[in-house]
Amino acid sequence: MRERQNWQLARPNGAVTGYGNEAMYSLEAENFIIVGLTTSGKQFRPSDWAERLCGVMSAFGSERRMAYSPYAQPGTHDSAKCVFVDARIRDIEPMAYTFLVNFAKDNQLMVAPWSDCKTDTSGS
Repeated sequence: MRERQNWQLARPNGAVTGYGNEAMYSLEAENFIIVGLTTSGKQFRPSDWAERLCGVMSAFGSERRMAYSPYAQPGTHDSAKCVFVDARIRDIEPMAYTFLVNFAKDNQLMVAPWSDCKTDTSGS
């Protein structure tokens, strides 16, 4: 099991927490999960939002089929639809990383640190 390291979310007032629902700002780029629940606890709609968001990050492969980016994968977390974001996307395409962070912020979605436990990226 992978141990969490240096995962921090900074609140607008400067306070730092290890898990948060407020605007996300990672002091060090770490893997994170955009959870399909709003800060008020409601399920985010439409129901296929995770697949749509990952579709924006996808590309056509050599087989002429669209494939999700390995850096943004749909899945489930604690029975909620979510998107698993690999922090390496920040080094490869900073604008894509910023887009994903702002998507969560703008839609007031919960964000969680991504540890290797309790994750399902099979898209179910």
